[in-house]
Amino acid sequence: MYCAIDFGTSNSAIAVPDSASGMRLVELEPGHTTMPTAVFYFVEGPELDGPPRAFGRAAVAAYVDGLDGRLMRSMKSILGSSLIEQTTDVGGGRGVKYLDIVAGYLKHLKTRAEAQAKAPIRRAMLGRPVFFVDDDPVRDAQAQAALETAAAQVGFDEVHFQYEPIAAAFDYESSIDKEQVVLVADIGGGTSDFSVVRVGPERAKRLERKSDILANHGVHVAGTDFDRRVELAAILPEYGFGAYGPVIAGAPAREVPSGVYFDLATWHLINTVYSPGRVAELRAMRGNYANPAHYERLMVVVEERLGHELAARAEAAKIDVADGGATRIDLSHTERALSVPLTEAEAVQALDADIERIVGAAREAAAQAGLKPAQIDALYFTGGSTGLRLLASRLADAFPTARAMRGDRFASVATGLGLCARRWFDR
Repeated sequence: MYCAIDFGTSNSAIAVPDSASGMRLVELEPGHTTMPTAVFYFVEGPELDGPPRAFGRAAVAAYVDGLDGRLMRSMKSILGSSLIEQTTDVGGGRGVKYLDIVAGYLKHLKTRAEAQAKAPIRRAMLGRPVFFVDDDPVRDAQAQAALETAAAQVGFDEVHFQYEPIAAAFDYESSIDKEQVVLVADIGGGTSDFSVVRVGPERAKRLERKSDILANHGVHVAGTDFDRRVELAAILPEYGFGAYGPVIAGAPAREVPSGVYFDLATWHLINTVYSPGRVAELRAMRGNYANPAHYERLMVVVEERLGHELAARAEAAKIDVADGGATRIDLSHTERALSVPLTEAEAVQALDADIERIVGAAREAAAQAGLKPAQIDALYFTGGSTGLRLLASRLADAFPTARAMRGDRFASVATGLGLCARRWFDR
């Protein structure tokens, strides 16, 4: 028995062999074959195979319900950083290594798959981004090694890796009837990866496909960065970001220190704002604010641990304006009747630099393959962030003769990894 795992920054999925369809996605939660890459550690509860915790939607729900504990998301972004071997406080006097947090999540996926496959699973095909870490081959290799260590830790004896956009190309290939050159745009929560691949019915019969991969390129900019930009541009100014302090003795007003706001807008740093030392430091900063309402709102966020909720509302607002139009972001959980507007134009302004960088990476992928934009036959979009209209249209404009196609935004990589796993393990 074997499996294929798409361990994503925002969502994950796992596929197992199926006698009828070849490979099938495992139902990880009722009615869902994809699950948020999230773990919630409860402050209270018995230790059963590790600290008490919940995974996926249950983890997010525990946080939203205000239960005592710590929510961990975007764990994939920690791979390749010095944090991976460090221990972090998860509440209740418990400390857990970041690597063990990743391993615990992989074990949950494996357990769900084994329950539905009715057999132990010891072999796995894991997806990986083109670059875990931009422009740093050493740290990039360390990131893959850390993920492999976590997989071994939970009982996988044999682990192989495949680039996530290559897996998406396999999924696309199953739907075409002639050879093409496709640029796969896999834009998820943490990375934007591009691969130029030759695909076609005859090529699909080959086990070794290395020669069909013409280029890989990617950047560590994607959905969570978009959420961060929206939060900094539209939400956090109401809490003092970019504001100035009082004028004292005729001296020019100074800008409020911005470090806490950048941390509040970065998923894996939000909990650092809640440390006793950091809270004490913020409590002493009242005099830095000319507008006392900014300070009071900030302290509500910090003292009531609402940082992840602000980030979630930024993400929801981004989705609301993704296809055009406008929305209002409800912030009444920090101050009664507080809300802010967000239009598509404002989102465009906030995201423009990131989107241009992603489009540049797509152009670079084609250039590395020795191809001009007109030589790309198809664009294949996958990953949750390709639902952003502005991003998809900018990419389409960069390759005007290519046919734009969409896969399952959340499951096409897992489906393609399943095809790859079957070809590899069933040799």
